Amino acid sequence: MMSSSPAKHSSTSLSPGSRVPPTTDLDSLSLSSLSGDFDDDGDGGRGGGEEEGMGDLEVNPYDGLPFSSRYYSLLEDRQKLPVWRLRQSLLEHLESHNMVLLSAPSGAGKSTQVSQWCVEYALSYEFSQGLVCCSQPYSVAAVSLAIRVADEMDLSLGMEVGYRVSHDDSCTPDTLLRFVGDTLLLEEMMSDPLLHQYGVVVLDELQERTVPTDVMLGLLCDVCRQRPDNFRVVLLTHPTLAPRLSAFLGPSVPHLSLDSLLSDPPTRDQEDEHEVEEDRKPLAINRVETLYRELSSGKEPVAAASHMVLDLHRRGEEGDIMVFLASAQETEECVALLEKECVALSPQLGPLRILPLHAGLDGQTQRVYESDPEASALRKSDGSEGVDSSVLGAGGAGVKRKVIITDSLAEASFSLPAVRYVIDTGRQLKTVYNPQIRANSQVLSTISKHQADMRTQRVNSHLPGLCLRLYPQSLYEEGMEEAHCPGVVEENLSHLVLLLKRLDIADMGQCKFLDRPAPEALMQALEDLDYLAALDDDGNLSEVGIIMSELPLEPPLAKALIAACEYDCVDELLTIAAMLTAPSCFVTAEAGREEAAVTHWRPLMHTEGDHMTLINIYNAFIAHNQDEAWCVTNFLSHASLRLAVVIRAELLEVMQRIELPVSPPAFGCQDNCTNIKRALISGFFLKVAHDVDGSGNYLLLTHRHVAHLHPFSSYLCRQPCPDPPSWVLYHEFTISRDNCIRIASEVHPQMLVELAPQYYLGNLPSSDGKELLMELRQNLEPHSYEQDGVSDEHGRTHRDTEGMGETHNQSSTELCVVQ
Repeated sequence: MMSSSPAKHSSTSLSPGSRVPPTTDLDSLSLSSLSGDFDDDGDGGRGGGEEEGMGDLEVNPYDGLPFSSRYYSLLEDRQKLPVWRLRQSLLEHLESHNMVLLSAPSGAGKSTQVSQWCVEYALSYEFSQGLVCCSQPYSVAAVSLAIRVADEMDLSLGMEVGYRVSHDDSCTPDTLLRFVGDTLLLEEMMSDPLLHQYGVVVLDELQERTVPTDVMLGLLCDVCRQRPDNFRVVLLTHPTLAPRLSAFLGPSVPHLSLDSLLSDPPTRDQEDEHEVEEDRKPLAINRVETLYRELSSGKEPVAAASHMVLDLHRRGEEGDIMVFLASAQETEECVALLEKECVALSPQLGPLRILPLHAGLDGQTQRVYESDPEASALRKSDGSEGVDSSVLGAGGAGVKRKVIITDSLAEASFSLPAVRYVIDTGRQLKTVYNPQIRANSQVLSTISKHQADMRTQRVNSHLPGLCLRLYPQSLYEEGMEEAHCPGVVEENLSHLVLLLKRLDIADMGQCKFLDRPAPEALMQALEDLDYLAALDDDGNLSEVGIIMSELPLEPPLAKALIAACEYDCVDELLTIAAMLTAPSCFVTAEAGREEAAVTHWRPLMHTEGDHMTLINIYNAFIAHNQDEAWCVTNFLSHASLRLAVVIRAELLEVMQRIELPVSPPAFGCQDNCTNIKRALISGFFLKVAHDVDGSGNYLLLTHRHVAHLHPFSSYLCRQPCPDPPSWVLYHEFTISRDNCIRIASEVHPQMLVELAPQYYLGNLPSSDGKELLMELRQNLEPHSYEQDGVSDEHGRTHRDTEGMGETHNQSSTELCVVQ
């Protein structure tokens, strides 16, 4: 496993000053520059005798301590990486260019090595220009890279090298190299638009095309223009996206390509460098055979992939296996199936270690780097059980083998040695946002050609590799798109637009996009922010919008939390916001145990709905001292609830920092529950459904889809089972196989008319629900409606800040005008 070296206490400080001559860089710390004692002693230069003293040892320039023997061992491996050929060229270009584009295939070492070279560049200026930041699209990849790079640099994780991802920060103010989630780096620009604390920013994995990374690409171009002398940007991508990026950036940005370098003969200067070309050539090109196997009708890809893994294992040839499936759920299903099938394997085949790898595993993803099955048991923090349950068939004389079951996460991240076989199902489960109906859709789609090629390149073995594609060759050649669709085309852009509006306040220029978002998606995002009173009459952020941008929440949830300040239910909304932001706390029970899970959940269910149930669960978790055993007994996720505790503390800190009032807890009384629902309606009035026939068939008012309550909703699980509520406010609806609305609570239609009259009585599409609301509004006493309509600004847009108490007739109703 890649882990940091033992903790070191820095004995030197790097103060701003003039540039250090290049000869003091780590360039001089190659193996050829070491004294003969290293080869003779074999102890990495540490044990040459006390009489030699510290003066004869190479000293780490970042912490002032001698390098360990492990550093030199890893340095030798690093110099064999294909990307090492670009090191000198990159350092030279950083001297004369603000921005450099570097493209290399997966597994070439660009993510781990380029960040270290950028630290060398920053060290040559004694970090007077700023620190080094490396942006990653996946949080688990950022953590993994920080651990690996700290190990390679012989430094302590959390001191000179650290990571900062959502709800987890290991950095200190003195951390020199930071691996940061791209979302957090984008949010960081709100308070520091020119990123003054950084001298070098590395934007990694551009081919993933996430929304924050695409936006950062345009924003960093602006920063380079405004900081021409002391800011550098390095863009890292797979070669498939490099031509488009190069054309987008223009001829002024140099493009370093590993492909072109490998195809050209080395120059005299390259031959004179300390790089060992003979050792590197076998690693540059992996011999991989690609076979296509079309699945028979009715055979599930998960089962087919599992059987293929077992067939490869029975062949007895060495090499690890990586399996690409469509989703995290399929990954866990495949792991369970393999564990079941492996029971019947002959022990003579050798141990088979099955490891899932997806974004939901957090720190457990590091297990894929452990080469020794016993290492996992020794590293377990809880000290329980002396064996690794993922090792099956241990004790045999056959081949020890790892099987990594993953989804699209491992296409570019987590380069693993010894992977000889790749099994690719050619599918991915994507969540695509439809702005017209304001709902996500789970789409099981075919991957792109670029993704298929990247999966094949995961083979990283000195032996001939094999990629088994469980789909016909005709699909690859004719049925796949060249590249996968970028996130700005498929995701809800409301939060992005909120951040960009905040950057406009900071006088940032217009953001350039490699692929511009669809106009209707941008219009819908602006419209939603307008409904939430986040924009003023000029289309800029209002005071409410500025506060919303400070909260690390989706805009509706941020607005609900702000509204809670008025309704004196901040403590309860903090809990709801944390529980909704963390992954679901409900553990999916095994087949046949669903009723047992519901039996344990039932005492925690609240009569007022699922939002109140979340408060009950959180309070019970705290009351039981965050006990993991209690979670297991009650079929609840301990990790999700622990994360909710962290998120709630972060939100409370933000509320206190921006001096918003925080009301004391009052959960339990009816007035408090009513106020909680009022606050929720202020943010989620676009997510309301009406039971059309009294049997639980809910018509979603905004886009007239029919959905059902989730089977584990409190309204369906309580005993005796109550009648389904007529009107519900829900948190999430995804168009999928079940078409369920999740986390729903009953609301009274009168609240909708009182809190959001302009939307429900004007802009809401015609439906039976709208007619009921219109009829209800006519029956309200005029003075009561007038008072509520004028006083509550949470339910109206800024276009109607005057005259809200007057009677609206349909002929005078205007649609929301988007700036």
